[in-house]
Amino acid sequence: MIFSSITFLFYFLPIVLGIYYIVPNKFKNLVLLVASFIFYFFGEPVYVLLMAFSILIAYIFGILIDRFQETKYAKLFLIMGITISIGLLMYFKYANFIIQNINLWLNNKIDFIYVALPIGISFYTFQMLSYLIDVYNKKAKVQKNILKLAMYISLFPQLIAGPIVRYTTIDNQIDNRTHTIEKFSLGVRRFIIGLSKKVLIANVLGELANTFLTSNEMSILYYWLYAISAMLQIYFDFSGYSDMAIGLGKMFGFEFMENFNYPYIAKSITDFWRRWHISLGSWFRDYVYIPLGGNRTSKIKWLRNILIVWLLTGLWHGAAWNFVIWGLYFGIILIIEKLFLAKYLEKLPKILSHLYVLLLVMISFIIFNGENVTQILSRIGGLIGIGGIPIVSPESLYYLKSYFVVMVCGIIFATPLVKNIFLSTKKEKLKNVLEPIALVCLLILCTSYIVDGSFNPFLYFRF
Repeated sequence: MIFSSITFLFYFLPIVLGIYYIVPNKFKNLVLLVASFIFYFFGEPVYVLLMAFSILIAYIFGILIDRFQETKYAKLFLIMGITISIGLLMYFKYANFIIQNINLWLNNKIDFIYVALPIGISFYTFQMLSYLIDVYNKKAKVQKNILKLAMYISLFPQLIAGPIVRYTTIDNQIDNRTHTIEKFSLGVRRFIIGLSKKVLIANVLGELANTFLTSNEMSILYYWLYAISAMLQIYFDFSGYSDMAIGLGKMFGFEFMENFNYPYIAKSITDFWRRWHISLGSWFRDYVYIPLGGNRTSKIKWLRNILIVWLLTGLWHGAAWNFVIWGLYFGIILIIEKLFLAKYLEKLPKILSHLYVLLLVMISFIIFNGENVTQILSRIGGLIGIGGIPIVSPESLYYLKSYFVVMVCGIIFATPLVKNIFLSTKKEKLKNVLEPIALVCLLILCTSYIVDGSFNPFLYFRF
């Protein structure tokens, strides 16, 4: 089940909200737990058991770590819990990738493991790891109620696409969150905005990107249309899902961290990654980069730490070499910026530093979406006409005209321009009238697109 579906919007969510607000407070967590398992069961019936087993592992080893906190056994139990959690992730997400490369490099013929990738396994595994590590480091109190821990890990608003919610962020909210009409209305507002980003921009631009992939008529313009549409699609898809998750959290009384902060207005790649997938970046910083020594070590080890983090960041996004290359691509750029380029970027006119970021990010998503190095290089080369392709073609002109308005809207809404204009408007009464009307119109428009059976891909199966 995905958020941008009729089943979720008009059946599952209204029923869950109705039951949630009818039952007494002491049963609200139980309602969310049952709803979350039903939500996951709808898309992954078999792997509900895997998630339940993972929750049991986190619960048992959390208890053991807390019980033996002042002894050498605490670290042993931490290592065991981490090993089992990562082992499950490795098996279901990376086993075939490892086998494929062993067969390739050692000329073996090991049979592939035919298992489906459990949706959201990367997200809930990282949540469990942070919980165990924080209990060990005494940053979080152990949760002795397995139902409450299960609710935290399986909570359906953030289960399949993040943000990665740490236990320390919501431990107090599990029993002491507030429910107000204002918070609920803000949640609905945020959800509809996220849904609109997903359905009206990401899905539409995804159609253009998908059309390029199946076309045999190429031109420089067509390559640029693909690169820009793919770049905007993944931003609006991912940030749209994050907005919907944050909005759903508010509807149920939770406050989740922000996950995107207009990354395409960044003036450096360092700034870009402070704004893009914030929960993932902060997770790797706190649980990998800093434990390795961060930048408080020798320069060689510092550079090593950066590359390790970005190698893992790439692999987190998918079990394929293009993701490894994508992660190391950003790692190398960040090293270059930190060593000497940052001081020059600060002196550049803002427009040039923005263009620098946008160009590098656009190339990164060509890598991200590529199937092999040859294809990646071909698409990057197509941007400058390598291969003797024409500047324009009838097909590329047709798609430019067809998608021009959506692309312009995508570019505008990827900046805080509209938000700032709205916030700067001093006519509060007018805003209070126009905003609900606009949100209702957006919801109706999104529903129409979904009912029409428009392109509605789910980009998070690899996570």
